[in-house]
Amino acid sequence: MSEVVSEEILIQIKAKFHLDSDYQAFQMLVFFDQDKGISSEDKVWLQSLCDASGLDSSVAQLEEANLRVSKIQKLLERSIVKQKEKTNSFSRKLDRFLLHPVFGYVFFLAILLMIFQAVFAWAEVPMDWIDEGFALASAWISAALPEGVFTDFLAEGLVPGIGGIVIFIPQIALLFGFLAFLEDTGYLSRVVFLMDRFMKPLGLHGKSVVPLISGLACAIPAVMASRTISNNKERLITILVAPWMSCSARLPIYIIIIGIVIPDEVVFGINAQAFALLGMYLLGTIATLAGAFVLNLLFKQKQASFLLAEMPIYRWPRWKAVGLTMFSKSKVFVFEAGKVILMISIVLWVLSSYGPSSRMEALDSEEEYLLASAESVEEQQEIAELYASKKLEASYMGIMGKAIEPAIKPLGYDWKIGIALITSFAAREVFVSTMATIYSIGGDVENELTIREKLASETRPDSGEKVFNLATGLSLMVFYAFAMQCMSTLAVVKRETKSWKWPVIQTVAMTAIAYLAALITYQTLV
Repeated sequence: MSEVVSEEILIQIKAKFHLDSDYQAFQMLVFFDQDKGISSEDKVWLQSLCDASGLDSSVAQLEEANLRVSKIQKLLERSIVKQKEKTNSFSRKLDRFLLHPVFGYVFFLAILLMIFQAVFAWAEVPMDWIDEGFALASAWISAALPEGVFTDFLAEGLVPGIGGIVIFIPQIALLFGFLAFLEDTGYLSRVVFLMDRFMKPLGLHGKSVVPLISGLACAIPAVMASRTISNNKERLITILVAPWMSCSARLPIYIIIIGIVIPDEVVFGINAQAFALLGMYLLGTIATLAGAFVLNLLFKQKQASFLLAEMPIYRWPRWKAVGLTMFSKSKVFVFEAGKVILMISIVLWVLSSYGPSSRMEALDSEEEYLLASAESVEEQQEIAELYASKKLEASYMGIMGKAIEPAIKPLGYDWKIGIALITSFAAREVFVSTMATIYSIGGDVENELTIREKLASETRPDSGEKVFNLATGLSLMVFYAFAMQCMSTLAVVKRETKSWKWPVIQTVAMTAIAYLAALITYQTLV
């Protein structure tokens, strides 16, 4: 240790604290400010030793680590006989490009853009089949079964709810398949190393990259993966900003809204919708890094950390492993998220189908009178659709949506979107199934319109304008990009921080930022 710290200082520390080795004295000198077992007087004394000798603890740690590795290497050279290694010039040349401080990031963005292009282009056909299939199933159930509560439940509640889950399986499978492909080739580890350059100035540990990247799948494993970070403040910052990474639960919302408000045009050979999806993922990443920077200023971290990682060799991906990842991730989405979505869809159907008896009976009487006086089948159909919408508005869920409408109207949302905001606090992906259930109840199931067509054709009763125009669509995506709408994540944050303080602060702050960002987006574009 005398190569890093003078022998005189080490002798003083050993004598004062009755230590046996120079290494114990060195550890106490560089980590005393984090040791709760050392008294404040002893900390002042140790700090005086550092100041007198001009010792920088972070530099000393690095020098000691390099010295230790050098000694181990010398021991290995004397005890191990190694054959001459074959240099892999191809890997080195590839790393010089992929890890370049400029071209490395350009290549990474290009890879992401290709992935999102494929997510839209390759998944479009199976998604259309699924969408149309569930629309036909609802129409068939409504026509084939006798009228009644059970038929309405199947056609308007259960089938649209399941459809809101199954329709996104192709895109989720593709997204996780590409991520598994990048990981198996060895490129994802290079991304971790590449992004570490951004982490340090923001107060994040290099190991924060792994939780944040896993946040693209789900915030829950991202929060749990932060356990590998030893510095408490860096770990807390990672936990607080990880939910801003665009997880797979946001993907169904982005997909459905982008498909409605962004034209299906080609720009520079790439679908404009793929650019929009890339923009949402970049927005989440920028928000995560900006949030970490602000928290770093507030928490005032004192000690820097270092990333030590081994680069795996490049290799062809194991296609069986990629396929198993696609299957397992899709299965988790269907059976884990699907349970929540289906349960909420059923509860939503009940709350949307029933309301205060006085209101519902009055509407039934009015509808029966007008239907009896109608002169044609077309007029009867128009009356039925009108009163289906009025009954939805008078239902318990309609009352809830109307109650929050004044607060969300400046964002461009109506009371139906307000209902989806309420239900999606359980899980973000519930938004799509909620809208599917609402518009199945409020309209004619037998017209066989798909979810996307129903949302795209919805108009405001007061102005006749489309509900999901560009301003409203972008505002809604920005809101979901920033809002903390996942009860499971809150529970995990509470467990990891061992307090309700941080999840409450996290929820309030993220919701306020989401509201403000959505407000600015809508008011700018309207």
